This record gives sequence, structure tokens and C-alpha cells, in this order.
Amino acid sequence: MINNSYFFNLKNNFLDNIGWSCFQLSVFCLPSSALISYVLLLVALFDGSLKRRDLYWREYWNYPLVLVTFLMLIGCIRSHTGWLAWFGLFNWVPFFWFFWGLQPYLLTPERRIKCASLLVLGSLPVLITGFGQLWLGWEGPWEVFDGLIIWFVSPGGEPLGRLSGLFDYANITAAWLSGVWPFCLASVLHPFIVGRNRVIPFVLLVAFIAAMILTNSRNAWGAIVLGLPLVIGSASWSWLIPLMLISFLPVIIAVLPVFDFGIQQFARSIVPDSVWMRLSDMQFVDTRSFEATRIGQWKVAVNLIFEKPWLGWGAAAFSIIYPLRTGLFHGHSHNLPLELAISHGILVSLLINIFVFSLLIISGLYGIFNRLNSKKNIIVDRAWWTSTLILICFYATDIPLFDSRINILGWILLIGLRCMIYNYRSQDSSLTKI
Repeated sequence: MINNSYFFNLKNNFLDNIGWSCFQLSVFCLPSSALISYVLLLVALFDGSLKRRDLYWREYWNYPLVLVTFLMLIGCIRSHTGWLAWFGLFNWVPFFWFFWGLQPYLLTPERRIKCASLLVLGSLPVLITGFGQLWLGWEGPWEVFDGLIIWFVSPGGEPLGRLSGLFDYANITAAWLSGVWPFCLASVLHPFIVGRNRVIPFVLLVAFIAAMILTNSRNAWGAIVLGLPLVIGSASWSWLIPLMLISFLPVIIAVLPVFDFGIQQFARSIVPDSVWMRLSDMQFVDTRSFEATRIGQWKVAVNLIFEKPWLGWGAAAFSIIYPLRTGLFHGHSHNLPLELAISHGILVSLLINIFVFSLLIISGLYGIFNRLNSKKNIIVDRAWWTSTLILICFYATDIPLFDSRINILGWILLIGLRCMIYNYRSQDSSLTKI
């Protein structure tokens, strides 16, 4: 078990140092420049690691990550994708160190509030470029600092008609906005972004939701529906969930094929075509082959896993093998557990998923959704937990972590969950080893 008293005494050393400053700047710059953010995070990581160097092997949350690293290295030696397998390790192994070394910067609720504020404010360039490309025809690439920062802003969005902003693709933008928007909602309910002001957070909230809708991402639309009741809290569920069901009833009728034809046609006359057609995939009914659908991709992915279940094929294997078997190209399998199993084997996929869901479940049951919890600013931690769950849901049908900014965001959220568990343990001494 970790010596919590040593760890909590340590946290005060981070109040005014270069590591904490670099971490804040990194979070703020993250959506705008992965390179700048990564460099600043490395400085914060070294500073945080040096002050925690005696704790690594006593942090039991690191054990599955060490085992995963070992399995990934063995898999790379025997991989079928050559250097791509080794290159693919950079999507994972460095972040196992991040998970440990950056914990001091999110250890307290005040730190997490600061981080949440910076994530929201740092997203302003995403919103501005997104609205600009759709409504004003803005076009990149835009370069700053002699090419150190490059924003590839496509006029009309990428794909056309879908808001993508400074990201390369609308689905990646949707993942970022969906992972951050719960903090806007939390700040409207309990102001923390700009002092006690609710007007600015409300404006940001409206902008976030509008941008998420304009990405035309079904995951982003689902994130809005999922986030509202979770952030507001269970006390509101008795009236909020029925209200949401009534509000979305026309959409449900328009999409599901189980309703009477006349009733469904009436619902479709109320709901915008772009919404119900997108949700039911009607726009692809005559042009999209089975192999091009998510289910088709997952079927091929499962077959690949059964062929090499233990150590996998190596990173990027799906993008190489899928075109050979179907004649179509897809860069990944659109499901992270499947992608991990294809690339690194079933054991790696299981360990990573157990690690993530254990953090989510333990932080939720013992803290956020514990009726006995009296911790101040619980709504911020609830928004943090919701953001993590939303990104996890994204990974069920897409893999936005291949954009390093989304990957870093995801690990920051996981680090925050681990730090919440520290907080809950210190608050309730009745909790045993968590």
C-alpha cells in the first residue's frame, strides 16, 4: 500500500514550481499544438517523477501497465508489421509513465478545477476556427512561430459540411469537444471557470453544444445526452430523464423501424432529415457495402484476433491486412479493445480495459456516486468522471487516440480519477485498500 502521508505531504511542494507551471501551460495549449503541449508535459513529468521517485514500485496501479509493456515488447519482436509495431508503442508506453509522474499535478480538487478551466479555455481556438470554416469560409493552413504550430483549417469542414476546426477530421473534433464540454456544464451549475460568473460559462456551454451538433458526429450527439444527467447529478434524474425521453421521442420514432409507418413518417417530418438519416445511416443504404460498415470491420477484426490471439499482429496491422481481405481501406478497426487485441493480443487488451474500468468504477462507487461523500466541489469531479466515460464510449465505435491530443486528454482524465481515489481514501478512513 502507498504511504499516503508521505504523498500528501509531498503535494505542497508543487504549489510554485516549474513543473506545475509547465503542466498548466501544456493543458491550455493541448488542442492548439500537440508538440508544444508534449514538450511542456515532459518537463512537468521529469519534475514530478523526481519528487516521486521512491513511490513507483509501491503504486499498485502501475503493475498492470508494467505487464502490458512487457507483453507489447515481446509482441513487437514477433510482429508482422516490422518497424510499425515499434513505432506504435509511442501511443502507449510513454503514457504509462505519464500516469504515475503527473499525478501530483491533479492530486487536489483545486488542481483538477484549474485543469478543467484550462481545458475549456484552451478549446476556444477549436470553436472559433470551427465556426469560421463553416460560416465564414476560413481556409488554412495557418502557421505560427515559423511553422511550429500549423492549423489545417478546411473551408466548409472536413468532411465537407461537418465542423472540424483546427483538427484534421470532424470525428476527432467531436471527441475533443465531448471530452471537455461536461466542465462547461459543471461551471454553469457551480461557477469556477471565471470566478463566480455564470454568464461566460453559459455562453461557452452553448458554443460547445452547437459545435458538437455541427460536427455531425453521432458520438458527440450521444455525449450531450449522456453528459446532462450525469453532471447535474442523480437528484435530478426523477424529472430530467423523463423530460429528456419526451424531448427525444420524435427522434426515437423517426429512427427505429419498429413503429407504424404513418407515425414514423410524421416524426420524420418534424425531425431534420440530417438528424434521423444520420442516426439510421439511411444516406448509405444504396452506396455502402457491408465491409465498409462498423459491423463489417469488427467481423474482420474478430477473425484477425482468433488467428493470432496471444501477441497479436503488431501495431497498424488492421490498416495493412483489411485492404488485402476486403479491397477497402480503413486505418483502424473503429473499436479500441479490438484494435488492441489485433495489434498486441488479447491479454494486453484485457489488462488495459480492466485497468481503465477499475479506475472508473472505483472512483465512481466510492466517491462521486457515494451518498455519504461530503467532499467539496464534488460536481467538478462528477464532470471529470463523466468526461472519462464519454471518451470511453467514443472508443467503442472509433479510435480518436491516434490523434495525440486526444490521447493526452484521455490520460489526463485517467490520472484525475486515480487522484480522486487518493482523496476519497483520505476522507474516509474506513476504506481499505482500493
